[in-house]
Amino acid sequence: MNLKNHAEDKGATAAKYEKIALDIAYGIINGEWKTGEMVKGRSTLSGKYGVSPETIRRALKLLEELQVVSVMEKKGILINSKEAADAFIKEYHSKDRILSLREDITKLMDEKNVIEQLIFERLDSIIEQALLLRSIGIIYPMELKISEKSHLIGKSIGEVHFWNHTGATIIGIIRSGRMHLSPGPRMVFYANDIILYVGNENNISGIVDEYVNRE
Repeated sequence: MNLKNHAEDKGATAAKYEKIALDIAYGIINGEWKTGEMVKGRSTLSGKYGVSPETIRRALKLLEELQVVSVMEKKGILINSKEAADAFIKEYHSKDRILSLREDITKLMDEKNVIEQLIFERLDSIIEQALLLRSIGIIYPMELKISEKSHLIGKSIGEVHFWNHTGATIIGIIRSGRMHLSPGPRMVFYANDIILYVGNENNISGIVDEYVNRE
């Protein structure tokens, strides 16, 4: 039985004695040691696994707690139960799964923090750009709701030549709570659409309102 085959993939965080206990349990399940068999003392196992007797003692203590083995002083280690060995393996894997999930959650939290940091950086950039636009005199987007009697209803942006009539550029349309940014010339106007637009005329809002809501 090779300890590496069963325990190496459990991660470097697992203690050596836990891996050895797991390997012994697999040995019982696979018939290397049989129920009722007396295995020679800790020194034999210490040599087999290349670890100190203290590490073997801790491994056997784990197995004793679930009655997989019984340590008989000056006699050896009695193999008690194949079923108990199976229970130990399942408990070990359950514990390992919980630890893996904890590690996954920690990684996800770290990724979340990175994403949040990126969002804040992007927001800072947006604010900087907004301040720059203000400093050079560009007007912020204005809004206008299309009335139910507007002559624009059923017509497309390209069809009505919106900029030619108003001097304003449509940058978005809000429809039923959904934002449509940079709508193309084929987008058709509906009643109650909210037009977002920009322009540099002094009375741009009045011009747009008069044109849009003309019957």
